[in-house]
Amino acid sequence: MLAILAFAVIVWMTEALDYAVSAVVIGALMVFLLAYVPDAAKPTGADMGTGAALALALSGFSNSAVALVAAACFIAAAMTATGLDRRIALLVLSKVDAKTNHIVVGAMVVGFLLSFIVPSTTARVACLVPIMMGFILAFKVDKRSRFAGLLVITAAQTASVWNVGIKTAAAQNMVAIGFIEKQFQTTITWAEWFVAGAPFSALMSVAVYFIMTRMMKPEMAEIEGGRATIRSQLDSLGKMTSKEWKLLTIVLVLLGFWATEKVLHNFDTSSTTIAAISLMLLPRLGVMNWSESQRGFPWGTVVLFAVGISIGTALLKTNAAGWLANLIVQNLGLQQASAFAILMLLSLFLIVIHLGFASATALASTMIPIIISVLMAVQTPGINVIGMTMLLQFVVSFGFILPVNAPQNMIAYGTDTFDAPDFIRTGLVITLAAFALLVIFALTYWSWMGYLTKTV
Repeated sequence: MLAILAFAVIVWMTEALDYAVSAVVIGALMVFLLAYVPDAAKPTGADMGTGAALALALSGFSNSAVALVAAACFIAAAMTATGLDRRIALLVLSKVDAKTNHIVVGAMVVGFLLSFIVPSTTARVACLVPIMMGFILAFKVDKRSRFAGLLVITAAQTASVWNVGIKTAAAQNMVAIGFIEKQFQTTITWAEWFVAGAPFSALMSVAVYFIMTRMMKPEMAEIEGGRATIRSQLDSLGKMTSKEWKLLTIVLVLLGFWATEKVLHNFDTSSTTIAAISLMLLPRLGVMNWSESQRGFPWGTVVLFAVGISIGTALLKTNAAGWLANLIVQNLGLQQASAFAILMLLSLFLIVIHLGFASATALASTMIPIIISVLMAVQTPGINVIGMTMLLQFVVSFGFILPVNAPQNMIAYGTDTFDAPDFIRTGLVITLAAFALLVIFALTYWSWMGYLTKTV
């Protein structure tokens, strides 16, 4: 299993294969290589066999988190099909005046709002970036100006920041949830995740604003006729259609179900999301048909996600993750380390290794099972394994440094409004700010809330 893990890491870091193709290849390797691994469940210690190995390779596809990721892709498709995401973005930006810094704030607010209703980072940025580019052209601003680069980079970084605060904002969060559910037979609700992560994301948004507006200071303080341009684009959309109203209603009701899980009802996030998708696809009542939902549907992402869960499950079941965890714990002397020290060391490790990954989902799939095993192997009194796993999953979203660290970064980079060094130098400062804020939260809020060690 360690050989399969090494292959997965190398392929995902080098992008030698397309992610979806790599997922299929890894699944095949799991079937034929794990077939000859002794099965601990068999008293004779006989080999697992291809039947059991196939079940393990496909185990990720039955995980509830995979259903949620697939459903999130449907919601993103519905937003695109109806144009609701674009309308919301233009509506918010139309309320902003023509000052360049205020336009940046407006773009960040749009990113924040879309994080609640578009459960895909790539889809959010793919919606926002064309709008930003339309403004840049309409404002007659040079595409290579600092203002253009500022707008586009900020849109991408804001999306990453709110992946921390909102459980359903990104697929990689569902990876951690999937492993937590599998290993501990419990989950973290939408509201519990929001309480833990939203304050961090809110303060990081402020930090991103000041870092970006200082390091890429716009050439002008105000865009002449900017507000009128935005308003004209909004007016060109006309009145909200019945499909947009239906989708908005479904999404807001769904958001209500997410936020009140285990408070007003016991329906989990995946179940309520699947119910919402069924409503969206119903004839007459729905907002799109099946063919519309499949336009650009990222099935490769769903397959990658499921196989990633399968890899993690196999790492845990074969005890490969436990072996690696013991190696890490012993070599780093973590046996008796404080929860704070463990969080800092593992956070730094994740930030550094993320430089080699182009997908936070792939990073989470390979690292979270090992993280869980490390946390279970240490002897720190009262350590909260579930809480610490959630906090370290927050760090998985710190893909701020390189354009290739996340698909949303590549969408921004594809606009040709900035050079890679612009993204790297601002991203390094944003990462330092994020780590500093991580330290502060670990010493204060998260400790008070019992996320590092369980309160008695």
